[in-house]
Amino acid sequence: MVSMRAAPVDEEPEGPFRALPPGLHAQLRPYFADITEEVVEAIRTEIAEYARPADDTYMQGVHRGVDHALQGFLERMATPDTDWEPVKATYERIGRGEAEEGRSLDSFQAALRLGARVTWRRVNALVDAGLLPRTVLGAFGEALFVHLDRMAAATTAGYTEARMHAAGELQQRRSRLVDLLTADPPASAEAIAGLAHTARWPVPRAVAVAAIDSAALPVARPIVPPEFLARFDMQPGVLVVPDPEGPGRARDVAGALNGLPAAMGPAVPLREGARSLRWAAEALGLMRRGVLASTGLIRCRDHLSTLLLLRDDALVDAMAERWLGPLAQVRPPQRERLAETLLAWLGSGRNANEVADRLAVHPQTVRYRMRRLEELFGRRLADPSAQFEMQLALRAHELRRRAPADAAE
Repeated sequence: MVSMRAAPVDEEPEGPFRALPPGLHAQLRPYFADITEEVVEAIRTEIAEYARPADDTYMQGVHRGVDHALQGFLERMATPDTDWEPVKATYERIGRGEAEEGRSLDSFQAALRLGARVTWRRVNALVDAGLLPRTVLGAFGEALFVHLDRMAAATTAGYTEARMHAAGELQQRRSRLVDLLTADPPASAEAIAGLAHTARWPVPRAVAVAAIDSAALPVARPIVPPEFLARFDMQPGVLVVPDPEGPGRARDVAGALNGLPAAMGPAVPLREGARSLRWAAEALGLMRRGVLASTGLIRCRDHLSTLLLLRDDALVDAMAERWLGPLAQVRPPQRERLAETLLAWLGSGRNANEVADRLAVHPQTVRYRMRRLEELFGRRLADPSAQFEMQLALRAHELRRRAPADAAE
């Protein structure tokens, strides 16, 4: 938007009007109808936004606006102490109208400047013709541009207010849409589509929801692409990603979050965002505990087994007690070595040489440890069902062991 010159706030805006010669407004009034026509014609021909000669209603509106501005200027010349507030309110309404129509103020401000130039040129012509004394030009020019500045300032204030109000309403709708998309039980497709329309969000076929650690957010909230929906005013913060399997989507999300700890749930149908958010929140919890990488964006689909095994700590504890109880008979350092060996043995087809390679120890060490495990577990080591349960319990134990002891829960 092209900025207008503003009158210094510490100057009295009526001062230039009081400096005008008495009666000047009466001398000028007979010429202002012609000046109005010339200004309208200049605006119509020189500013593309107003070039609508076939639209009589629109051009009548332009004519009324120019006439209103010039008559208001004459009134202020006649009575400098006239209350400015009603005029100010008029131009604030004009600014709000421009914003609501989706236009910038560039054309309107250009029209104001053009009107001032035409008016100034015509008054100069009157002076040159001897119809006005040349001594009036200085005070008249200053008063004209003070009036122009005040009109421009009022219009800009109305425009800015309307834009901020519209932006606030739009953000409220988009925040509400996040709530609808992650509601459990799910909202109706009709409700989602209706709100999406007013929130200017094209409805996709699928979404994924990312959970963001709000405690790590900077003071300046991330600026996300308009096709994403975001709420950073809750814990965890939420980002709804449309069509998450599209090319470059994960990169776009990671770029928008700029290294913030976050987890993105699976792609789901539009009405199942709650499930995607639930998985993402669980993964974010594992990030806080240090089980998963605690920086940047992770995708739940890359950690499904971890999410499955660690989604219920009490269940993991019960499973460990049920199947790994015999290890409690062993001192802690040896207990960890035996647990590590047992997990490698169960995962390698019970091949001692392969276990030795995995653990970087001698095969004889593996055989020694396995004899000790057989003493502890007995026939359960030969039971396929028991082997499966023990492997799950050991894997969960290993995952939890990665987390630092002082990691935040």
